[in-house]
Amino acid sequence: MAQYTIKGTFSPADEFNYALLYKITPESNIYVSNTEIKDGKFSFDLDSTVTKGMYRLVYALPQEEYNFDIIYNAKENIELNFDQEIGVNYTKSTENMLFASYTLDMDAISQSIGEYFKSNSKDTLALVKIFKKQSDIQNNFEKKSKGTIAESFIKANKPYIPSHYENAKTYLKNLKNFYFSYIDFNDKTLQSSNFLSERITSYVFGMTDENLDDLATYKKNIDAAVIAMKEAQPTIKKSLLIILWQQMADLSLETTANYISDKYLIPIAEKTQDKALVDELKKFKNTSLGTVAPDFSFEKTFGDVTTKTKLSALNTANQYIIVFWSSACSHCMEEIPQLQKFIKAQPKGKLQVVAIGLEDSPNNWKKLIATYPEFINVLGLGKWTNKLGVLYNVNATPTYFVLDKNKKIIAKPNDIVELREYFSN
Repeated sequence: MAQYTIKGTFSPADEFNYALLYKITPESNIYVSNTEIKDGKFSFDLDSTVTKGMYRLVYALPQEEYNFDIIYNAKENIELNFDQEIGVNYTKSTENMLFASYTLDMDAISQSIGEYFKSNSKDTLALVKIFKKQSDIQNNFEKKSKGTIAESFIKANKPYIPSHYENAKTYLKNLKNFYFSYIDFNDKTLQSSNFLSERITSYVFGMTDENLDDLATYKKNIDAAVIAMKEAQPTIKKSLLIILWQQMADLSLETTANYISDKYLIPIAEKTQDKALVDELKKFKNTSLGTVAPDFSFEKTFGDVTTKTKLSALNTANQYIIVFWSSACSHCMEEIPQLQKFIKAQPKGKLQVVAIGLEDSPNNWKKLIATYPEFINVLGLGKWTNKLGVLYNVNATPTYFVLDKNKKIIAKPNDIVELREYFSN
């Protein structure tokens, strides 16, 4: 029999179809239930087997992007409204509303501090009063949340609060120095949520240094974040650094992503005997911007003569495009003819395409390549398990790499449009 419910609305209603609920632990995400979102409304019935803790509601794909965390204390019903533009608003739930209220009040105080410094006010007493109010809010919410799940978040979220006047430069310096002071990276509740990863991300991307460029600042902030979590278990460090690494990779900050993997992630992965992660990180680095493309051998045919050569030995153009495609891929069948048209419009000797067909069978590929005589066509049987695809960390087709004359990777366009734009700049 149902004990409690998590229910609410999603807006705009026609944008959402299903919701999934997981219980989050430091080790894993445990599936609990799913429900249909009808006319923007949803409801989960939770029986006695659903214990208190942190839960994650997923409302779209990819799951790691479209979700939010919920505190469930197994003592009350939870009601909420989710708006695509403004996020979650709880209308029923003591603990979730408590933390939301705390966050709202602290955000307002932070805004007041920012406005004070922007105004260049000389009223130092006014700033001291703001700091005092901030301290009172923190203390009051810590008392209100004592013994609840929300207490972990409220305590860990405590900012640096001066006891006396500080100018902007001193305050910002201390805000950065004490950023992680109240966070316990071994707290199971914090580990069972997005809190730790969000705090680290905010620090790495949000804390600036006027004496350093962005990349140098990121590296300095990454080092500080790793020092802050030095007492955390290796598995927790690894999971947090993977999230940060992935964000850098997604933003095409590959130098920074490789810095994380080389200095921190690979040593931790080796210590925890995570060979799959080590392999993935090394493959990413081997196909990062600025690295020489992994070499491979292939057969090249001109007329009736077939010779074996290597990518590194090619000297037919000033730049090269490696494209992984498949005759079974609809996007490829749209883009490869456009690539051919683009190549034909280029001056002779400027660009050479090496087209690697990831195929389950050679039959259709052999028919198609006859229409692309401008390309160096390479057959990659085994499709996703093909050694060249694995070597280049390919998980979708088409995938493009642009190389300079020395076979160094200089661009990785997402599609034919980005490829054309790259060469038009």
